[in-house]
Amino acid sequence: MSAVIKQDTVSFRPMIESDLEEVLVIEDQVYNFPWSRKIFLDCLRVGYCSWVLESGYDHIDAYGIMSVAVGECHILNLCVHPRSQRKGYGNGLLFHLLDVARKHNANIAFLEVRPSNQAARHLYLDAGFNDVGMRRNYYPAKDGREDAIIMARTL
Repeated sequence: MSAVIKQDTVSFRPMIESDLEEVLVIEDQVYNFPWSRKIFLDCLRVGYCSWVLESGYDHIDAYGIMSVAVGECHILNLCVHPRSQRKGYGNGLLFHLLDVARKHNANIAFLEVRPSNQAARHLYLDAGFNDVGMRRNYYPAKDGREDAIIMARTL
């Protein structure tokens, strides 16, 4: 007898304004200092590459926001709902964003990550990103400010 393992069907689609209710709930659950509705609206308004990942259950499992210009992309936000973490969705969305960046003729990808966010650091390192710099006191933190590690990889 062989076991049959059911895998989620994952799909990507551009984020739209009506997704923001659900996106903001996820953002609030994952981050101590979440983005506001206005920030997300601004990203949509200016045409940043904004994507959601759905696993076929009629809800958003992850989302990502990325700017692309002059041969570079900058991943601004990549977030996975707590119920959907450790399923490979972050990795899938990251590589989808990088594919979108290539289609927009980007040659290099940048992002910032908190040193305290070890799960994200491992995701990015495993995806071929390398540390290239540090932004001091970049992020708000419970005890003041936290640095940001700047990471990059060629596309």
